[in-house]
Amino acid sequence: MYHINDHFPILDLQKFQDRIIPDCDLLFHELTGPREINEPHKHDFFILLLFQKSVGTHTIDFDRFVLGTNQLHLVLPGQVHQWQMADPTYALQLMISRRWFESLLPALRFPISYYLKHLVINLSETSFQSLLAEFKAISENLKEKEILWELVYARLKVIILLISKIVQDNFDDYEQYQDNPIMAKFVLLIDEWYKSEKSVAFYAEKLNISANYLNVLSNRVLQKSASFLIQERVLLEAKRLLKISDKTIKAIVFDLGFYDNASFSKFFKSHTNMTPSQFKAQP
Repeated sequence: MYHINDHFPILDLQKFQDRIIPDCDLLFHELTGPREINEPHKHDFFILLLFQKSVGTHTIDFDRFVLGTNQLHLVLPGQVHQWQMADPTYALQLMISRRWFESLLPALRFPISYYLKHLVINLSETSFQSLLAEFKAISENLKEKEILWELVYARLKVIILLISKIVQDNFDDYEQYQDNPIMAKFVLLIDEWYKSEKSVAFYAEKLNISANYLNVLSNRVLQKSASFLIQERVLLEAKRLLKISDKTIKAIVFDLGFYDNASFSKFFKSHTNMTPSQFKAQP
């Protein structure tokens, strides 16, 4: 079914079930051959895609990734995505409910903001085989007449722990995301308040620090100013609304807290070199 939330069509797990399972928290699918998602949309659940081989593209929040061999793709709840896959493509997909996803967050070693930088991970053969074994084990568990959900959840937690280890082994920028509770909280506050509050001072006050220190910390940890992080979140939502909602530009201006069309257009063009209308008209 569809939920309407924040002006987007949001798909839930029931939409993808072959048979309705009450309070379902996990679905498994095998993806083979050509397939397309032409209309961008988002889900209220977490997706893990393990590609053994693939040809095509996967676009997540307007970043286009080229599909390849031995890849792991993460799609977080609320992200907009679409894909075009051609032969030969073979992938395994886990769809994880928001409830389970949130309960598994402690197993992710780094804040969610870090994984947003690494939504697609190229895997070594060893890492791929480790994940493949767990995906296939879950698939077999789900075929049983009486599903032992505690075992399925435990296997899923192993997958999440493996992802944390793979990220740590493959990227050298993870250290900046450790031991920075202020920045982790800042990112969460932006997501909560970006529509109505766009000043660094507002978030600094929430964090009980000065605006200047928040900027210094943001630049040191994320190599972006605090104000840029706020603008980046506003811009992402503007793109989402322009592309996959039925709202008029005037309504989007109001929803995102801009004074008028002119101020919104100036903001949008400064970041994209396009007017909102030009961006909306793009295929």
